[in-house]
Amino acid sequence: MGLCCSETKEKSFGMLTHWKQFKRMLNRELTQLSEMSRSGNQVSEFISNTFLDKQNELELPCPMAKTREWKKRPHHQTQLEGQGTLTQISGVRKLSHSTGLQGSSISRFGVKTDQEDLLSKDLENINKWGLNIFRVAEHSHNRPLTCTMYTIFQERDLMNTFKIPADTFVTFMMTLEAHYHSDVEYHNSLHAADVAQSTHILLSTPALDAVFTDLEILAAVFAAAIHDVDHPGVSNQFLINTNSELALMYNDESVLENHHLAVGFKLLQEDNCDIFQNLTKKERQSLRRMVIDMVLATDMSKHMSLLADLKTMVETKKVTSSGVLLLDNYTDKIQVMRNMVHCADLSNPTKSLDLYRQWTDRIMNEFSHQGDREREKGMEISPMCDKHTASVEKSQVGFIDYIVHPLWETWADLVHPDAQDILDTLEDNRNWYQSMIPQRPSPPFCTGDGEGDREGGHRFQFELTLDDEQDGEMGVEEGERGTEEGWSPVDQGGV
Repeated sequence: MGLCCSETKEKSFGMLTHWKQFKRMLNRELTQLSEMSRSGNQVSEFISNTFLDKQNELELPCPMAKTREWKKRPHHQTQLEGQGTLTQISGVRKLSHSTGLQGSSISRFGVKTDQEDLLSKDLENINKWGLNIFRVAEHSHNRPLTCTMYTIFQERDLMNTFKIPADTFVTFMMTLEAHYHSDVEYHNSLHAADVAQSTHILLSTPALDAVFTDLEILAAVFAAAIHDVDHPGVSNQFLINTNSELALMYNDESVLENHHLAVGFKLLQEDNCDIFQNLTKKERQSLRRMVIDMVLATDMSKHMSLLADLKTMVETKKVTSSGVLLLDNYTDKIQVMRNMVHCADLSNPTKSLDLYRQWTDRIMNEFSHQGDREREKGMEISPMCDKHTASVEKSQVGFIDYIVHPLWETWADLVHPDAQDILDTLEDNRNWYQSMIPQRPSPPFCTGDGEGDREGGHRFQFELTLDDEQDGEMGVEEGERGTEEGWSPVDQGGV
């Protein structure tokens, strides 16, 4: 027992040290990026504000005289102005499905459509990375989440395993899908379906063969499906800055993620929606615990700590003789599952360029709508949300270089060699966006050794180790690489 505790403490210390090292390195590189140009500063600010978990710094005023004097306030002024009761979960609506669902009348893919043959052709790729979820939506009468989840559950035989009635499953999925906002451009049921299908593929990677139980698989796919339900199309920080009901409800902590969980589990209580009705009490408790862990990990401000923990796992990973990961406790399993859903949530840049560009257009439009609302309210416009100044191309290159590539590279190390194709596509997409950055005849950015403007096509590559060097400084190997000679967007299917 003593040895076990010692190993646990050593591993926890290694994770903490690695996270601090990685965060320090990233801060240094983002500072350099912000000094290069105005657009570089905006990209740097966006990455820092979104993917780094920062504690709010408060300036406390000096105590004033007579601060102990109480002033009576009318009772109505003590109530939250403009707020409804906080004892109910906002966003949950009573729906009446006119489908007349009966066990014998469930459609082949869980949805009624006059384009079933085309939908069938789309869903033949359910077990392939990069399913075209846009076509699935088109051929399913905008029910991509319902038909994708129905197909995944059939593929994995989860309805039989957990005795889920087909009509209950479809009723729940249609109810869940209806609680995603169709007028939100990115965080809608299309995105949820894409993340669920991506999670389904990552669960099937050879390095994780037979690692997870059926209940753990059920939890992961369910978490992916509900992870953004009732998303309003604005960020956590926007909700906090506007004193929204949700921010008050969840004390400014992972506001949206807590809300998605509350809505997702609350919908199970609607009529004929409890898809977990035949699970034992222990199974339900275990599933709920795992789903909460995974959805809370989709809070992008937790990205750096998740990544640092994943890097530590890669450094210490154990595999069986057949190359399968050895995960023999809940802590290790849930760590992989959290990162798996997080990878699926950040998988757009790893898909084919035509899909990636559609996702990029959608998220930039959503950002712009938030920026418009901030402008109307006289608020400071959030990074990348000002449609007049945001650089789409530079934002995507920075997003890949500092966030997506480090995450997927680490995941690829964990499941080596299973994700190499994904990394290759990511590299190609990054190079395409780099090639599309408008070249301006501005003076070059010069460093002390005479290097030119780094915006022109170079990027940093990092290699982090767990070895401490000189009072906790990390070993960082920094290099630069330009775009490949002779490369053009046409070569990669660009326009």
